[in-house]
Amino acid sequence: MSRHLFPLLTLALSPAPLLAAGFELGSVASSPDIAIGIWYPSSSSPPDEPNTPFGQAVAIDGAPEGADLPLVLLSHGNGGWMGGHADTAMALAEAGYIAVALTHPGDNGEDESASPSEWLVSRPADIAKTLDYMLTGWSNADRIDPARIGVFGFSAGAYTALVSAGGLPDFSLAAQHCVDMPAEFTCRIGMLDDIDPVELGSQLPSVSGDSRITAISIAAPGLGYGFSKASLADLTVPVQIWSGTRDERVPHDTNAANIAANLPRPPEMNIVEDAGHFAFMAECNPALEEVNPEIWKMVCVDADGFDRSDFHRSYNDRIVSFFDAAMPAPDQ
Repeated sequence: MSRHLFPLLTLALSPAPLLAAGFELGSVASSPDIAIGIWYPSSSSPPDEPNTPFGQAVAIDGAPEGADLPLVLLSHGNGGWMGGHADTAMALAEAGYIAVALTHPGDNGEDESASPSEWLVSRPADIAKTLDYMLTGWSNADRIDPARIGVFGFSAGAYTALVSAGGLPDFSLAAQHCVDMPAEFTCRIGMLDDIDPVELGSQLPSVSGDSRITAISIAAPGLGYGFSKASLADLTVPVQIWSGTRDERVPHDTNAANIAANLPRPPEMNIVEDAGHFAFMAECNPALEEVNPEIWKMVCVDADGFDRSDFHRSYNDRIVSFFDAAMPAPDQ
């Protein structure tokens, strides 16, 4: 799981534009409100220089382009923010998608006040509230195709995507896993220590299984060891999984591999050689190295020989291709 990640982390490097990208900041009424960033195809021209905290040049509040557009919501990791996957959001917008990245209240780089027992429930609820807003409250809601809704999630965001799409993790199973494998990172840091599996199990059904979601892509899925065949039985939408061979926070065998083995239909599995946990996030702003060298070393430095910039070009292309295939336009 990612922890203590701040907006300085991201300097998104995007490929040559396919379509111009518009961008707007928004807010979803909640308690507290959910801050969102919206990337979308635009007929307005972006500036020549970056004009966002993500290092991207976009047409801020530009005129939207297109109709019946697919929508993908992006859920960051524990302690992250809406910009952690700005390059993926940009790639989706350039490919004709509306991409909406959330900053989860109580579980972000500026506010980690929510305990795991709280955010394990509130995160999927945030997805549902944001989807409600995009389909009914956003000024360009009529441009969205409600039959083509996807979710991308990283780390705790992957857990969020799984639950939102129908998964119901078994926290008794997760607790036993931590007894058997106390060296697992999330077990070692006591992430689940305050959880009552029975109480949490009674709350999760109310936020699980949003029937509007038609596909999910997940990267470095956290708490994957808490999902069994029974807990994934109702998750029948197409799933794409990304996992790194050097991920020490959510090791492949106990997380991504366990999810893949227990899904009712085989997912698209992508195992990335030499990728660590944070390799699935956008590249960091070089200024972070001086401002916070500890975070820079943890989040921004990859294994020798692993080129995050090069990887993200193919990674983002594959995410777009997955959603294209999983959520085809009606005439395709």
